[in-house]
Amino acid sequence: MITIYTDGAAKGNPGPGGYGAVLKFGKHRKELSEGFRLTTNNRMELLAVIRALQALNTNEFPVQIYSDSKYVVDSVEKGWIWGWQKKGFKDKKNPDLWLRYIPLHLKYKPKFIWVRGHAGNIENERCDVLAVQAAEGFDLKPDQGYEASL
Repeated sequence: MITIYTDGAAKGNPGPGGYGAVLKFGKHRKELSEGFRLTTNNRMELLAVIRALQALNTNEFPVQIYSDSKYVVDSVEKGWIWGWQKKGFKDKKNPDLWLRYIPLHLKYKPKFIWVRGHAGNIENERCDVLAVQAAEGFDLKPDQGYEASL
């Protein structure tokens, strides 16, 4: 089992933002984070999942993703993204990221588990620290998908 924890943060929403992810497999552990100059919290929550799945080197093991984002967890677990996809994501936010997520979902078929944020889950708390630190970093990158939609 590959276990992934993710979190996103944005100050101002929209504002500077970042994501954090922790990937665990057996004794192996990897942390990911990245910051952007102008984005939203939901974008960072979803981008954390995308980047974590992109970092996997195998699809031989089941993947569980723990997230405190109802937006991401419910969109996938309740199947909303498939209806949105059929309608071309008309009037939906973040279509660029959902289009990046879908092939990863089809490849890894992750199971999402919602966890309450800031409730003492050690790995979720670590992801939050990574996301906030990334958002507060220097030389933040543009979130091209978000900025292009402005």
